[in-house]
Amino acid sequence: MINNTVLVGRVTKDIELKQTQANKSVTQFVLAVNRQFKNANGEREADFINIVAWGKTAELLAQYAHKGSQIGVVGRIQTRNYENQQGQRVYVTEVVAESMTLLDSKGNNQNQQAQPQTQQSQNQTPDFGRNADPFSGGSSMTLSDDDLPF
Repeated sequence: MINNTVLVGRVTKDIELKQTQANKSVTQFVLAVNRQFKNANGEREADFINIVAWGKTAELLAQYAHKGSQIGVVGRIQTRNYENQQGQRVYVTEVVAESMTLLDSKGNNQNQQAQPQTQQSQNQTPDFGRNADPFSGGSSMTLSDDDLPF
């Protein structure tokens, strides 16, 4: 079965890092994701998606992302339910972040010293396989309309 979600949006409020009783880092926040179309009034609407991040991903988000930061999140949709204090069953759907990328430029993110990208480990050697980013590194290229084949 496949359960994979990719979102790009903006953080709606500053991210607060918490620790579980087992001393695991966790954060919950909301990501505002613009819809691809405009409504009848010509305005863009957004969906507000609940995100949960654990471990190093949570720590990096709390350190580098803040209200208004644009981030990319790769994760999975998870549903859970619990009984609240009034005895009612509450159902929650959220995205569990497995990796994230900060998308703001350094000039737009004043709290950011560098733009880390979390994967399974920060100190891994570069992945040149199927998951490699073909656009990282290298030099920039300038193209004119005459250079395009269409």
